[in-house]
Amino acid sequence: MAHTYNELYIETRRRLRDAGISAYALEARLITAMAAGKTTEKLLQDLNYYTTDAIARSVRELCDRRLAGEPVAYITGRWEFYGLPLEITPNVLIPRADTEVLVEKSVEMLRGVKQNAHVLDLCTGSGCVGCAVAKTMPAARVTLVDNSRAALEVARRNIRLNSLSSRVVCVEADVTQPPPLRLGRFDLITCNPPYIRTDELPTLDAEVRDYEPISALDGGEDGLDFYRAVLSRWTVLLSRGGAMLFEVGEGQADDVLNMMRGAGFIDLGTVRDTGAMERVVFGVAP
Repeated sequence: MAHTYNELYIETRRRLRDAGISAYALEARLITAMAAGKTTEKLLQDLNYYTTDAIARSVRELCDRRLAGEPVAYITGRWEFYGLPLEITPNVLIPRADTEVLVEKSVEMLRGVKQNAHVLDLCTGSGCVGCAVAKTMPAARVTLVDNSRAALEVARRNIRLNSLSSRVVCVEADVTQPPPLRLGRFDLITCNPPYIRTDELPTLDAEVRDYEPISALDGGEDGLDFYRAVLSRWTVLLSRGGAMLFEVGEGQADDVLNMMRGAGFIDLGTVRDTGAMERVVFGVAP
């Protein structure tokens, strides 16, 4: 029986929704587009076209893999974050919608103050945060830092995918060590570090624990190792009056605020995500 792309999309969306997958509409769109060999934009244009039995089988097989627990971003190699298309591999974490709060607050602190800001994104992974800031702030220049060469290769592809090569660069560096020489000064530093306590890793959802890179999750015994490292080693790169913003895990906001206060930051605050959790901690260098 012939199906339109829209019928396959609706069927996949229903299966994912019934399984309790929260981003069922986005995931159904990505799965259908992947099976059809189309971009999501082209899929939306072609929704009323009829497809082949082979594509219908492929959609259902990909959906079966998702229902078995494999993250859709790793199945399709595609994801969306802050309106940007991204390539994703198992070498990087899958960007979460909650992390968009980090982008929004960064842009808010720069807009109308420093349009041509120099921004540093530490523990960049896929580059999602830095690329989103650069895309939203057309005059900003952004440096993405990670200690994983495999992650930086993904980030470079996302820079090219979003036509940001003239303003966004990658640097391999370990945030637990002093920054490389001649990296420059920055008006704003963002960081979404590993922040899961080591003893909590076995309790994570299976699709996180079994598929996503543990090195990008493990924040040490109390989950705060990377915040200490960044605050002790990388704040020297902030210009006077520059801002530092961290994403934090559940229950960590007060600890990170106290660390930032101890490091001399002023105008401290937090931002809640859509689930009302304090997700971003920020402060200004005096």
